[in-house]
Amino acid sequence: MPNTFHRVGNGPHPVLVLHGWFGDAHSFEQIEPWLNSHAFSYVFMDYRGYGSMRETRGAYTIDEIASDALTLADALGFHAFSLIGHSMGGMAIERIATRAPDRVRALVAVAPVPCGGIPYDAATRRLLEDAAQHVGNRRAIIDRSTGGRLPSSWVEWKAAYSATHSSQEAFAAYLRAWADTDFSDEIAGWHPVKVLVGKHDPTFNAGLMAKTYLRRYPHATVEILENAGHYPMNETPLALASAIESFLTETATS
Repeated sequence: MPNTFHRVGNGPHPVLVLHGWFGDAHSFEQIEPWLNSHAFSYVFMDYRGYGSMRETRGAYTIDEIASDALTLADALGFHAFSLIGHSMGGMAIERIATRAPDRVRALVAVAPVPCGGIPYDAATRRLLEDAAQHVGNRRAIIDRSTGGRLPSSWVEWKAAYSATHSSQEAFAAYLRAWADTDFSDEIAGWHPVKVLVGKHDPTFNAGLMAKTYLRRYPHATVEILENAGHYPMNETPLALASAIESFLTETATS
């Protein structure tokens, strides 16, 4: 049975949208009303252990996300499609592109974890590992990743949403999935890629993308979203929607 999802639009260009570590299928909710529902069909998918799949157990790996996404695409009759992935979902869309390269039209990576993973110092790794059980750690991570500049009420909401919409087991396992996975040697690099990063994101920034995406994908470009950190869909939803659809429209006509 395919993973749970919801759909926005019935346009001829299918787009699978994959969420990040702190999200679920509704992570992009703030941009959904402004998407072009006539040109695109956006499908927002839950991972195992998240959202409406919270009680569904799995291996909680990047490969599993990729397999589930392809199964969902098949069930929906999407032979060729574009991909959007935020944070951990950014790594997942790269994995899908290696698994089914001829089916992927374009990739939009939003504050993405690159396909080579992210090494952390011991203190940061412990902070991340303990976040599965401690919502205070989640608040600290969210605040840090958005530049310490957003209202505390929003940071608290984001952390609480994450704790409510993911199982502890899945959340803990997915850290190892996105931080420690490396399939960079499998990247063919011929897909068109748009990388969108927030100006105030201290880790997943333009510098990291220059060392990863721009080296691996000859057709990749990086755009910096002003006044955003790691969560542009919450911080600058209109700017994010515009950047996504400008790129997808351009690739569809090129």
